[in-house]
Amino acid sequence: MSGTIDRRGLAVTAGTFVIWGVVPVYWHLLKAVPAMQIMAHRVVWSALLVVGWLLLRDGLGWLRRLVAQPRALPALALSAVLIAFNWGLYIWAVNAGHVVETSLGYFINPLVNVLLGVLVLHERLRRLQWIAVGCAAAGVAWLTWQGGSPPWIALGLAGSFGLYGLVRKLVAVDPVAGLGLESLYLFLPALAWVLWAEAGHGGGFAAGWSLGTDLLLVFGGVVTAVPLIGFAYGVRRIPLSVVGLMQYIAPTLQLLLGVWFFHEPFDAARALGFGAIWLGLAIYAGEGLWRSRQRPA
Repeated sequence: MSGTIDRRGLAVTAGTFVIWGVVPVYWHLLKAVPAMQIMAHRVVWSALLVVGWLLLRDGLGWLRRLVAQPRALPALALSAVLIAFNWGLYIWAVNAGHVVETSLGYFINPLVNVLLGVLVLHERLRRLQWIAVGCAAAGVAWLTWQGGSPPWIALGLAGSFGLYGLVRKLVAVDPVAGLGLESLYLFLPALAWVLWAEAGHGGGFAAGWSLGTDLLLVFGGVVTAVPLIGFAYGVRRIPLSVVGLMQYIAPTLQLLLGVWFFHEPFDAARALGFGAIWLGLAIYAGEGLWRSRQRPA
């Protein structure tokens, strides 16, 4: 196997993580809109984009292939609920001033994936992987003690996205086609919420809000769908060990935005908790990279 890396795949994957890293600024521009309405618009417009793209690319072939896998239908319904919860919690947290804690959620997500592998898939961890998980657990325990309660936002984001990844791992479908069916599952409930809000329950699309706000809500579908499609494209073209290291681009940018752009507190006590988690991630990523280089080509 060649040691070269597909440059286009690398660039697309890096761009995907950069978009996910700076997207808090985008949702912050919609701060005047209730989080559930942002979420509903996000689902509606991204569903139209993703399903429209799939229909143009493949007609109804993508849907027929999914329907031919009966096991995939309930699994993707569950993954749709999980990703909707993750998106909704993330948007609410950003606009409620918890960007730093959202970054924590995506820092600990890889180690949550490891624990799910042990508990659900009965995978066995190597010694350094257990040490990495222990460091992350110590960091979360420290942040819980310092804050007086667990970092529920971070744990909710990491847990929901970890479970989402587990479900998608257990059902073998094309990533974009799977996203298309998830979008179909969520479309009608999201559209119903938008219409209910517009019927005198706080909605302002095309009437109460500014044109700029309306356009941002519509373009939120692009902000949602394009990185997911780009990730599905890039991850097939570069080694997973590289993807594993690049995934820390997004929470790193989120943390920097939380501290320097949104001016959220990040004192020494909080930095110590993050430091323990970063140490665990460094051990985990370093061990995985070393193992991948030891394997024969």
